[in-house]
Amino acid sequence: MNAEQMNAMVDAVAFRDWKKKTAIFLTGQNLSLFGSSLVQYAIIWHITLTTQSGLTLTIATLASFIPQIIISLFAGVWADRYNRKRLIILADLLTATTTLVLAVLFLLGYEYLWLLYAASAIRSVGAGLQTPAVSALLPQIVPTDRLIKVNGLNSSIQPVLFILSPILAGTLMTVAELETIFFIDVVTAALAIALMMILHVPPLRRTAGLGQEGYLGDLKVGLRYIRQRPTIMVLFAFFAFVMFLASPVIFLSPLLVARSYGEEVWRLTANEITFFVGHILGGILMSTWGGFSNRFRTIGLGCVLAAILMAAMGTTNLFPLYLTLMFLMGVPIPMINVPTTTLLQEIVEPEIQGRVFGVLSLIQTTVMPAGMLIYGPISDSVSIELMLILSGLAMVLPGIWIFFNRAQRQSEQGYSPAD
Repeated sequence: MNAEQMNAMVDAVAFRDWKKKTAIFLTGQNLSLFGSSLVQYAIIWHITLTTQSGLTLTIATLASFIPQIIISLFAGVWADRYNRKRLIILADLLTATTTLVLAVLFLLGYEYLWLLYAASAIRSVGAGLQTPAVSALLPQIVPTDRLIKVNGLNSSIQPVLFILSPILAGTLMTVAELETIFFIDVVTAALAIALMMILHVPPLRRTAGLGQEGYLGDLKVGLRYIRQRPTIMVLFAFFAFVMFLASPVIFLSPLLVARSYGEEVWRLTANEITFFVGHILGGILMSTWGGFSNRFRTIGLGCVLAAILMAAMGTTNLFPLYLTLMFLMGVPIPMINVPTTTLLQEIVEPEIQGRVFGVLSLIQTTVMPAGMLIYGPISDSVSIELMLILSGLAMVLPGIWIFFNRAQRQSEQGYSPAD
């Protein structure tokens, strides 16, 4: 029996009952995400409605991302070195414990903004620890040719939770205390941990030449791996541009709604729901269509569409039209995210995916707070609508660039990630 036949047999065993494993994994992760989303909305809306300050939103944003920035590179190496399942459980345990402590403090009357910042920072560590492990674990239980559909399906499920999250958060903020939301997150995290405990993940099969060389050695191997692959370099450069330009619509849209259309919680809820309804449709589209064979073309088209809609959102003063544009903007987002994740899972060896996804997470979590350092304070003196127009028009450029970039075509013509 040759090596290829041996690998085929190993894969057959590893991917046995993959649908059941995928269902357990996605259920657990989406439960955890649901609870975290509730807390995130509650914190951001509480700060928005009590301060209406771009500066305080900037502080909250930095607290939510800077710890994740610091931990991302470490987490990428850990996701390749250690058991990814255990890392995910550890991250959920950290965030659940933090939220529980925050809920108890609020019950005792210690309702200070700095506590929300501190809790966001610790939860950010958990997110940074978990993100590369989750992305790298999925190919261990899902066959490669099914990744695009599973990622597309997950991209449809998550927006459903993001629709339910603002509805429930808005309702609870109206009829109950903030700590009620915190306790719900603790329960969902406990359920997610229980599901992860029963999930069987096949051991990671390692390729010769990618052994561990100490922490710094492993990190250098990961960075060198990325630098030597044009497809990954192009993808990461694209995300750096787009995340910076998209910062206003990602972080300042609740403030825009409160200032321009009204401070009612239902308006903030509608702002989130319409986007995620569009996101659901986009996820279904990617799960059924799968995008162009050249992943870059799908990513580029999605970026251009999102950029045009983002600019259009800054041109209206009618709330129904604003919500319509927000809904439409949700549709192309999975056209960017799903092909990106799938492409990396397809071309990167499993034992180094943690480091690659760790660097991607580092880029995302570095660039967005950097954008808020600029956009947040400016939003106290410049209209957010103008920011959306200018940023949206600028975001067309990276979309066109990646659509026509040759790196992905070279990959399809025989480029190997093991070169």
